[in-house]
Amino acid sequence: MTVHGIRTAASQTTKVKNGVGAFILQCKKMEFHYCDWAGSSRGMNGFIKGILPKFAAANPQIEFSISPRPNKHPVVTGHYINGRTKPVCVRNLSPYEILEKVELLRDASGEKLTKTNKAVTSTKDSVRGIWSPFHGKGEPV
Repeated sequence: MTVHGIRTAASQTTKVKNGVGAFILQCKKMEFHYCDWAGSSRGMNGFIKGILPKFAAANPQIEFSISPRPNKHPVVTGHYINGRTKPVCVRNLSPYEILEKVELLRDASGEKLTKTNKAVTSTKDSVRGIWSPFHGKGEPV
């Protein structure tokens, strides 16, 4: 006799998708600031007119905001779900270099960059303790 599980309506509608759909993008909003006539914003103007519409269509989960900032260098700011912001100055960059910076902001987690001194970090201490050449059996002299 085989054992069968109880079938419910919920078990019939939910299917395992191997993690697809479980990822939440950390970047929730991007702001683009530019100047209409300054030479340092030439690449940003080309990016906004040519590349940004395709990028925004490919990333519907991100809110995009474009605003002019006269007499200032162009800046792209990423806002993240943890409350942090990351501004990146894109002065004198080409539209495709700006696209690389925007993709970097989109893929970032929003966390502060931290320096790690150890190759492996762990929440638990070692069972053996810290190794020392003065512990254990030594060779006879």
